[in-house]
Amino acid sequence: MGNNHDWIDGVHVPVLFMAVLLALSTGAIGAQTRQSEGDLNNYYRFPLSVGAEYKSLQAFAGFPSSFVVREIASELRAPIPSIPVLQPFFRAGNTSYLETGSAGGGTWDHSQWFGVLGVSYSTRFSKNFELGLDLSGAYAQTYFKNLDPLRVTGSPGWFADAGARIGLIPSYNFAVDVHPAVRYAQTLGPLTEFDGFSFGVGFSVSYRFGQDPDSPAALIRALRLSSGKLPPVFAAMQSYYASKPFAMITLTNDEKAELTDIEVSFFQPGYMDAPTPVASLASIPAKGSVEVGLVAAFNQEVFRTEGSTPLAGELSVRYRFRGRPVEQRFPLSYELMDRTAIVWDDDRKVGAFITPADSALRNYASYIRQNLKAETLAQLNEPLQTAVQVYAALGRLGLIYQADPSSPFIKAQTGAVALDSVSLGRSTLVRGSGDCDDLTVLFASLLESVGIETGFITVPGHIYPAFNTKLAARDYKDLYPDRGMTFVVNDQLWVPVEITLIGKQSFLDAWRRGAELWRLYETDATQRAFNRTAEAQALYRPVALRESDLGLQYGSKEELTAIYRSEFTGLSNAALSELSAIAAKSGDKKDWNILGIAYARYGKVKEAETAFQRALKIDPAFTSTQVNLGNIAYIQKEYRKAIAAYQTASKALDTQGKGSTLSAQMVLVNTSLAYNAISDFTSAKTAFEKAVAINAERVRDFAYLASVGAGTAGAGTAGAGIAGAGSPSVGGRASEQTETIQFMSDE
Repeated sequence: MGNNHDWIDGVHVPVLFMAVLLALSTGAIGAQTRQSEGDLNNYYRFPLSVGAEYKSLQAFAGFPSSFVVREIASELRAPIPSIPVLQPFFRAGNTSYLETGSAGGGTWDHSQWFGVLGVSYSTRFSKNFELGLDLSGAYAQTYFKNLDPLRVTGSPGWFADAGARIGLIPSYNFAVDVHPAVRYAQTLGPLTEFDGFSFGVGFSVSYRFGQDPDSPAALIRALRLSSGKLPPVFAAMQSYYASKPFAMITLTNDEKAELTDIEVSFFQPGYMDAPTPVASLASIPAKGSVEVGLVAAFNQEVFRTEGSTPLAGELSVRYRFRGRPVEQRFPLSYELMDRTAIVWDDDRKVGAFITPADSALRNYASYIRQNLKAETLAQLNEPLQTAVQVYAALGRLGLIYQADPSSPFIKAQTGAVALDSVSLGRSTLVRGSGDCDDLTVLFASLLESVGIETGFITVPGHIYPAFNTKLAARDYKDLYPDRGMTFVVNDQLWVPVEITLIGKQSFLDAWRRGAELWRLYETDATQRAFNRTAEAQALYRPVALRESDLGLQYGSKEELTAIYRSEFTGLSNAALSELSAIAAKSGDKKDWNILGIAYARYGKVKEAETAFQRALKIDPAFTSTQVNLGNIAYIQKEYRKAIAAYQTASKALDTQGKGSTLSAQMVLVNTSLAYNAISDFTSAKTAFEKAVAINAERVRDFAYLASVGAGTAGAGTAGAGIAGAGSPSVGGRASEQTETIQFMSDE
């Protein structure tokens, strides 16, 4: 096969160099800065390279004697742009076969000129190291200059190479490679002595055209930002901005190639905990533009600013350009307005200022209810009473309406966008005054804090609150005789309150004025709007607060009670006088019955009994009045009298074929309540089960009546507990019954 010196000279030196390259590449891999092989191949791809190679080969068998085989070639390599790991190449060169010791004069000494076409799969493992596989085929022409003294003898042939590529890239444009390869060669002429397999190791250097993507000159700035002047952001809209844009920007691709895999984020140092993802786009076409909405997840720091604070945020855009990852950053300047600021471009924004979770407001509302607990009537609508109590208490504090001289809300209602300031409820309490939006926010916050649903009405130049009574639309007389004093939403009655009259006029006046304003735009509904607080806050969540005690002096219980009684008396007298006039004028039993119910709800039991007696005098068989007289007995804790009245009414309904009506069900529930009050739990359960059989859903709030008194010694004894009737009984709810007794307005 040949002497060892030729093998060492021809092969071992390149092998040693390959080992050096592998050692260097180990360090390069450790310093890898890209995320994946695909990123590196695209990022560092080049359009074309030219190089020169030296290769030493050794035949496995077949040569007539020992030969030294050396090859010199030049190479042109052009990676496929869309698949840079695939690199077609063309190589041309000369291979010399010299018999050992012949110095070029041996009989079989010859040279071979060739042209090679092939393809390489080459992938980078780091910025400075790559590995690949080469496959190629060549056409060759061989010349034997010493074989025939009279002439040069030659023959055509071909060979194919399969090998590896181990590359070290010290810089983007310069590469040094080692190429171990196996070759199979075959002549197309009669001289077949040099046909067969050989192995060689080549060493090459190449120059790669193109620009280093890491050089300053190669810095890509494909995107241009067009945003104009950014609008201010408002602290109160913090939760809104997390999912809805506060500004729109335009990103323009100034290059002639598309951008892909675009990721946009926004960060505001000091007011955000992490960058907020803004948009994720598949591509932006060449010379194309895309509009992006800026969202921002601000933290609680935005609520600690005062007035207007200039801010400079940063927009970060990551994308791929011609396969290369790029990041561009753009500064964004805007103003941050404090938590009281608002622009009236959407009335629902006021929902962000209604803060029922504020402990100061919750404490104040609790103070009001606790001190007026003895004044609260079980049969009268609870939301209405609570609203009157809050109105009276705020008036007692000296809270007054104070108009904003600049009137931004009025400007907004006429179409102009103006900056306004809305005070939180706690701030208005401390200050003792506010404009219409401030007072609306405070009143709604206090009612919401005790579980009463609120909303707000906007009419030209004005905003004021309303609350949900939870009463069905047909039951408007349970609130006030005039249907126009309420408005209906989803078959529930809502009460509007002109809150700016607080401290000046009564609750009834404020209620009446609120209803008038609502009706004023009845024929032109576009001039008025109603928004439920809960729905507004689904979009504009309440402002976050650092809760602290306000240190307010609420005044004495006696003073609060006195002013509430005055408010309540005025309201009840107005409602009752209108109903009394209606009944006196019509002489109708139903009107007298309604008047009696109203008297009972307002706590005027004697007057209620008189009215019911008038109705019964007109029609002794009027079942509704019979039931209601039983209710009066119940309220006066004459439970057996109440049971007798209920039983009489039940029999009458059965006789009339109405034993399965909702009216009959109501009587059965009342009967069960009365039996429960005297601790006859067996009878209470029996009456309630009959009610359930009529309509279980309608009486589910009274389900306790089916099991009340279970396990007590006196259960089932009709007379048990008579002496204690009306007081809490073992297992019973006697003390709560006046809250649940039901009046019948019509049979």
